[in-house]
Amino acid sequence: MRATAYVGIGAVLLAGCASMPDSGDMRDVESTPRQDSKVRVFALPPAEDAEPQEIVQGFLEALTSDDLDYETARKYLTGDALETWDPGGSTTVLAEAPTPYTQVTGDRPKADEYRFQLSGKKVARVDGQHAYTPTSGEYRRPVHLTRVKDTRQWRIDELPQGLVLGRSDFERNYRAINKYYFTSAAQSGEPGTVADPVYVRSQADPVTQVVRDLLKGPTSWLNPVARTSFPSGTALQKGTRALTPDDQNRLVVPLNKKADRVSTSRCREMAAQLLLTLQDYMPTGVTEVELQGSTGAQLCVLAEGEADVPGSHGVGKSAAYEYFIDGEHKLVRLSERDPVTTPTPVPGALGKGEKQLRSAAVSRDEGRAAGVSADGSELYVSPLAEGGALGDPVLRSAGATAKDRLTTPSWDGRGDLWVADRDPRKPRLLVLADGMGEPLEVRTPAGLSGRVEAVRVAADGVRVALILEEDGKRALYIGRIERDADAEGTTVSVVELRSVTPELEDVTAMSWAGDSQLVVVGREPGGVQQMRYVRVDGSPTPGSGPSALTGVEEVAASEDESQPLVAHSADGIVRLSPGEQWQTVVKEGTAPVYPG
Repeated sequence: MRATAYVGIGAVLLAGCASMPDSGDMRDVESTPRQDSKVRVFALPPAEDAEPQEIVQGFLEALTSDDLDYETARKYLTGDALETWDPGGSTTVLAEAPTPYTQVTGDRPKADEYRFQLSGKKVARVDGQHAYTPTSGEYRRPVHLTRVKDTRQWRIDELPQGLVLGRSDFERNYRAINKYYFTSAAQSGEPGTVADPVYVRSQADPVTQVVRDLLKGPTSWLNPVARTSFPSGTALQKGTRALTPDDQNRLVVPLNKKADRVSTSRCREMAAQLLLTLQDYMPTGVTEVELQGSTGAQLCVLAEGEADVPGSHGVGKSAAYEYFIDGEHKLVRLSERDPVTTPTPVPGALGKGEKQLRSAAVSRDEGRAAGVSADGSELYVSPLAEGGALGDPVLRSAGATAKDRLTTPSWDGRGDLWVADRDPRKPRLLVLADGMGEPLEVRTPAGLSGRVEAVRVAADGVRVALILEEDGKRALYIGRIERDADAEGTTVSVVELRSVTPELEDVTAMSWAGDSQLVVVGREPGGVQQMRYVRVDGSPTPGSGPSALTGVEEVAASEDESQPLVAHSADGIVRLSPGEQWQTVVKEGTAPVYPG
């Protein structure tokens, strides 16, 4: 029905592609305009007696089409290029569509050979595992053409591996999804799920692509701290072409013999990974998954909403309250579900004002809180219960000024407490086991430059977001948390830090806002402050960010995306509920947080 509905649009597109010039000067290859995701774009094969520049243009346009295996693009190739070109090896994303121009060598080109240079400004690279990484710099790659002896037609016989696309074509053709795996108990305490963001082609049988990608296992960056329940070598049954949910939103997934002998409990974990991943891609499209073995026999069935779904999101739990520091420097809380809009002090010592606070963090079960003193020199941990005593500080900083002392703390999924000491004489990232143990210095990559200005640990416990300041500029990084235990104790390390906001010159605040997304406050070079959502791989999110807000100093988001965004701005503590506008909660208040 969709194909029929868009016949007219498809005809217009094809007519536009067919208008190839047969003479005249070289022109830039125009990027295909952003289109509705339902519109399919079909490539045209090479025209008879097409000139070299037409062959290059036609090939680049074919890369933006919806051909399942780039069959039309391959018609522009010959020789080794036809045999060895691997479009799935990687994708280079440029700011604009690649520009081909004749390479000047000083020699007159041969009659049966022609060489072009593809150029552009690099934005990102998507590797063979479909993982996205922001990049920069100039892109220059050669393309060589020759006349085929038998037909005397120009064809490409040398070209760069993979795909090269303009950003608009990439965003039209590809879609970000989260694959779901389990964290190991050694890394995150109780096993839970962790999101692994990748990009899949949105038109070319996406459901089957999503399943195949999941079965291949975690991407290289996440693999050291994640596991899959699928046995090694598990794949779709040979001959499986397309997976489609039935009219009851039930998906049957036939697997090869590697999965034949799994236990029922392990099979349900496998089904849970599939269900979570597919529901991220199509939230209302799959409600039940059935796994079949190599003989077609049912291995297990798992439906959404079952009470014992393995690996249920730790990240999907709604917080009971929003928290912040009020004008009297006490920790207070507010429930969005409560019609009373006046914040109330938390139960226990931190809500009574026994110690004035400037920031706090609430444990994920909302049973404890950590508070930093008003001058930033002391960290306290206290139960959120009546009668709870404040006790002695669990950590002290000797920084000379308040800005050189403790950051806002953060609780991970294990119940450990993270905080950075910004003392210039000994800057450290620290973790306190169960929020009360001896502070353990976290190992960071050798040669790490910059001081940690903010730290937020994801609910999965294996990823951490850090704001690092260097030379007066602050940037946001995501790192992987690794724990190693031996006879001498436990070592905690943050490894493979990667920038996720390379286009922002100064990041002032951030918070996790979903399984693989953060909300960030910052500004571009020469620009004004803005608030936006970014993915942990550094790729842009579709649509616009939160509506504009003046003078944002701090921001807090729940990892349950249905809960309001809370910020400390020029108007005080403000809240943005889905589908609404910013509303002022109180005029005096700072340091808003959700549990975590």
